[in-house]
Amino acid sequence: MIRVKNGVAIHGGVGTIPADDMTADMAAAYRETLRQSLLAGHAALQGGGSSVDAVAEAVAVMEDSPLFNAGRGSNLDEHGVVTMDASIMRGSDLDAGAIAGVTDVRNPITLARLVMERSPHLFLIGGGAEAFARAQGIPSTENSWFHTERRIAELHRARERGGARPAEVLGDVNPIDQAGTVGAVAIDASGTLAAATSTGGMANKTAGRVGDSPIIGAGTYASDLCAVSCTGWGEYFIRNAAAFDVHARMRHAGVSLDAATHGVIFETLGAQVPRSGGMVAMDAHGHVDFCFNTPGMYRGWVNEHGTVSVGIYAGD
Repeated sequence: MIRVKNGVAIHGGVGTIPADDMTADMAAAYRETLRQSLLAGHAALQGGGSSVDAVAEAVAVMEDSPLFNAGRGSNLDEHGVVTMDASIMRGSDLDAGAIAGVTDVRNPITLARLVMERSPHLFLIGGGAEAFARAQGIPSTENSWFHTERRIAELHRARERGGARPAEVLGDVNPIDQAGTVGAVAIDASGTLAAATSTGGMANKTAGRVGDSPIIGAGTYASDLCAVSCTGWGEYFIRNAAAFDVHARMRHAGVSLDAATHGVIFETLGAQVPRSGGMVAMDAHGHVDFCFNTPGMYRGWVNEHGTVSVGIYAGD
C-alpha cells in the first residue's frame, strides 16, 4: 500500500474517458493537471501549511481546469445552469464547512472553507451561500464562465437519454456524461488529516438536486483515523453514509484502511449498483488507498519528497 508522510492524495472523478477514446494529448493534459494539483498541495505542506491548506489548494487547481466536473468544467442542470457543491473537513476536531447550489463562485472549495472558519454554521446553500461569499470578499463570477463546450454537449446527450443518472453506472456509450467530482485528502506534519470534495453534479440534474459531495459523512469525512473523499452516484453514497462508513469500520471493526474502503465500495455500494463509484482515503499513518468499482478514476499522490504519481485507469 502507498504510504506518504506530510503528503496529499487526490481524485478527479470516476467519469473517465473510455480508454479507446483517450488520445495521448488528452491523457497528457489530465495527467499534467493532476500533477499540478498535487504539487499545489505539496507546496502548501512544505511551506508549513496544514492539511486543510493542502486539500483546499489541491482541489482549487482542479476546479480551475475545464477537464474536471467541478468549478470551471462543471455540468449543467436541466435549465442549463451550473450549480456547484463542495465540502471540507478537518479530522483533529471534526470541524467542517459545506456549500451547495452556488452559481457564481469560482472556487467552491474556498467558500466551503470560509464557512468552516468564519461562520457559526456548517452548511450554507444557494443564495445564502452566495451572499456569504460576497461578505467574505469573494467576487461574483458570471455563470456562463463555467460553461464549456464539452459539458454543453453532455447536457444535450443527457436530455436525449431522458434522465440524469450517471452514464457510467447505466452502461451507456458515453461513460463520462454527468459523472465526476474532484477531491483530496492530506496529512500534515502534526499528523492531522483533512478531506475536501467539490463537484458540478450530474448533467441535466433536476434544479435543486444536491448529491453527496457537500454532505459530511456521505461524500467527505475526516477524523483521527482517516480522511475520505468520494466520487460516483451520489444518491447511493448518501444512503449509505459512505465516507463515514470507512471511519466506522476502522473504529468499530478494527479493520485496515484498504479493508474498510473495499467493504464500502465493493460490498455495500457495489452490491446495490455495480460501477457506482470510488473514493480516495488516507489513514493516520499516511497510508493511501484508491478504491473504485469503475473502469477508471483520475487520481494521484505526492509524498514529502515531492515524488508524484498519477493514474487514470484500473491498471495504472
